[in-house]
Amino acid sequence: MIALHFVAFAFAPAPSPWGGFASFVGITTLACGGLLFMWSAVPDRNQPSSRWMLVVLLSTYTLYLGLLVIVPVASWALAPAALLIGALPLAVALFSLLRFHHVLRWAIVALSAGLSIFLLMFQNRPGNGITLAWDAVLFTVYFSCAIHFWYTYRRATAGALITIAGFLAWAGVFMASPYLLAFFPGVHLESEVWNLPKFVVAVGMILLLLEDQLEHNKYLALHDELTGLPNRRLFQDRLTSSIERARRTGAQAALLLIDLDNFKQVNDSAGHHTGDELLKHVGNLFLGRVRRSDTVARTGGDEFSIILEEPMSRSDAMRVGQTLAQILEEPFACGEHTVRVGASVGIAVFPDDAHDAESLRIAADIRMYAGKNAAKVSGSEQHQPLPVKQPPQREPPPAVAQRARNLQTAE
Repeated sequence: MIALHFVAFAFAPAPSPWGGFASFVGITTLACGGLLFMWSAVPDRNQPSSRWMLVVLLSTYTLYLGLLVIVPVASWALAPAALLIGALPLAVALFSLLRFHHVLRWAIVALSAGLSIFLLMFQNRPGNGITLAWDAVLFTVYFSCAIHFWYTYRRATAGALITIAGFLAWAGVFMASPYLLAFFPGVHLESEVWNLPKFVVAVGMILLLLEDQLEHNKYLALHDELTGLPNRRLFQDRLTSSIERARRTGAQAALLLIDLDNFKQVNDSAGHHTGDELLKHVGNLFLGRVRRSDTVARTGGDEFSIILEEPMSRSDAMRVGQTLAQILEEPFACGEHTVRVGASVGIAVFPDDAHDAESLRIAADIRMYAGKNAAKVSGSEQHQPLPVKQPPQREPPPAVAQRARNLQTAE
């Protein structure tokens, strides 16, 4: 829209009617571009009422600006068009009030009502009434952009600050121009000065896109792409922080390692899509069974780790582990497949079992494999997720297996 605005105004000096049409296209695309900027910053802009609001604003502003171009032929229609600018946004807001309402919606309604009143008062003013109407419409559009971007990007970053300042300066152009014309007619500023806010906004928006991309990349670096849970890197950081907090307060913190049994069999027999759905289902189940202060992370292909923050005791941790293991006994329906997996749980408590993050994880890993092997020997594993050949159990690494035997001997 802004590019089309520049192109159209290049042909504005052409003789009528082409020059008038070029001016109409140039001023209308400038207003519509501002409305689209504003709409892009509206939360829940995919709501039907938000789309209706955009349609109403685009149509009423285009109609009014078109009438200004053909004045004085359409002078009689200016007042009804100005009334529509204030009335239709209010009608959309009231009609959708029970289904959706937002503070920005009422900001649009208030600005549109103020613009409508201003136009009715000054549009027929002899001499500069039409110019004031042009500037009032464009000022309202870009001041609305500044308000919307300020509300949506309430953060102290270069992109947000530059974009908001650019929109404020852009709106200020439509106040400064008539002021200079009225009180300082001898002052002449080149068009590049008036167009400068456009480029400021462009730079600000590019920075916003870069900031959002960097934030997204940071999220991907610290979270599992499939489940959205913290990954191993973020988990290690949170485990270290949890231990430090527990050390300062003299409290306990617990680590649970949960390894899904027979997950490879689900993948091989039902497909990787079913396995992915199972992992997401397990992650959501775990999140729903722990406190908001606790951390649930996916730290391996079929391994989940949970940090239980203080206040926490060994009995509490064992109770949580038993509850989660029992939950995984329930069958899970995924499309045409129904799967059921069990889990092996290893629990380690700070400071009883270890005094640092790595040692605590090793202790929990040893207990998890010890429990898995004990269940295998006793024949207590009854999980048959699908009628296919049971895959061999994953054996622990030699070092972990040796620690498991030492722990069993000590016990």
